[in-house]
Amino acid sequence: MPLKTAPSRRRLRLAALPVGIATALVLAGCTTTELNGFLPGFTDDGVQATNHTEMISGLWVNSWLVLLAVGIVTWALMLWSVIVYRRRKGQTGLPVQLRYNMPIEIFYTVVPLILVVGFFAFTARDQTILETQYDDPDVSITAFGKQWAWDFQYNGDREDNSDAVWTMGVQAEPASNGDVDQDALPTLYLPVNKTVKIELQSRDVIHSFWIIDFLYKKDMYIGRDNYMSFTPTREGTYAGKCAELCGEYHSAMLFNVKVVSETEYESYLSTLRSDGQTGDIDDAYDRLQNNTGFGTAVEG
Repeated sequence: MPLKTAPSRRRLRLAALPVGIATALVLAGCTTTELNGFLPGFTDDGVQATNHTEMISGLWVNSWLVLLAVGIVTWALMLWSVIVYRRRKGQTGLPVQLRYNMPIEIFYTVVPLILVVGFFAFTARDQTILETQYDDPDVSITAFGKQWAWDFQYNGDREDNSDAVWTMGVQAEPASNGDVDQDALPTLYLPVNKTVKIELQSRDVIHSFWIIDFLYKKDMYIGRDNYMSFTPTREGTYAGKCAELCGEYHSAMLFNVKVVSETEYESYLSTLRSDGQTGDIDDAYDRLQNNTGFGTAVEG
């Protein structure tokens, strides 16, 4: 017997070697987008959109890989049972019925428990990182959701926001070609490689602040402020939208995010100051509401 099993084990190792090499070559040939499950937020240059994007993608992709492995094993066992225990020609009646099989019952109780605990542990770990807010960020911004647009205030150093600057937006409108007029959308500017903390507030109903490529969104409530902290790591323009059904024109509640250099970011803030869009945005919003009777303002 030993003489027969040893060559068999060697053959198994030799068979596993090309499989491992082939798997490594396939993975090496995948683009960054493919390795991250075709999720947004990645380009082939390998630079993620924020310091958290790759972590979120890893949780998502690895969870699906584990579930796919469980599915393959389950489907294989089902197929094996269908083939091996099928009714043969000439057989009648029911096969032998077994009340229980303790090893199998322990197996299919323990394995799902391990999977659930594992998913919970990794999710809790990543969520803790995502929900840890910067105490002293480089940039502090307040985003206001309203039916059906966005206002952004770039907070200054003073507690009364007297040195803050802001923009007010309107809901998306179609351009002449029928597409959304991107130039008219509210736009949030962020400096690349700087820590950012965004305070999320709603002016009316529940909204949800979602920057698609950042792979993270957060709800906005009346009477409860939420926060997001992250570091943008790649310059570019990113699409954002409300991810909570908030009324008739919910689909038009769009915005853009421009991640730019620090110089361009400071230049943009200077432009807002030159246009007189300074101070606490709530004061300007209240004045506009009193003058017009509604709360949607044209972006300055």
